[in-house]
Amino acid sequence: MTNHTGADRTRATVQELLRRIAEGDPGRIAALFAERVDWHIAENPAVPWIRPRATRADVADHFRELAEGQTPDPAAGSVDALVVEGTEAMLSGTLAGTVRSTGKTFRSPFAMRLTVQDGLITGYRVYEDSLAIAAACTPGRS
Repeated sequence: MTNHTGADRTRATVQELLRRIAEGDPGRIAALFAERVDWHIAENPAVPWIRPRATRADVADHFRELAEGQTPDPAAGSVDALVVEGTEAMLSGTLAGTVRSTGKTFRSPFAMRLTVQDGLITGYRVYEDSLAIAAACTPGRS
């Protein structure tokens, strides 16, 4: 028997995360995360905001550094799918923006897996085109 209450709570938390990311307040985004987070975005030395994170404070730092480092392009970015099963959610879509230090744009397909427990995000895994984002972060010719 499927636990609709758990899936509904997971979906509501993910939808609230997307709203808060769109609003851009790192503290409000981080408030949706547990004190300890199983965080994974493949390390990319060319992208200053991508590095290991493990706590709610780290999450706030990530979203603060992300906002300082790039300007999102909401017209080109999208979430195309959201699938929820119990405490797990999978999203896919497109990320797009401009890196502030270089003026270069990027566009990347992404997939994100979130784990939600007791209304807080405990697992955050992002899969993206790290080469496209690294190229946009690297000074020089396009």
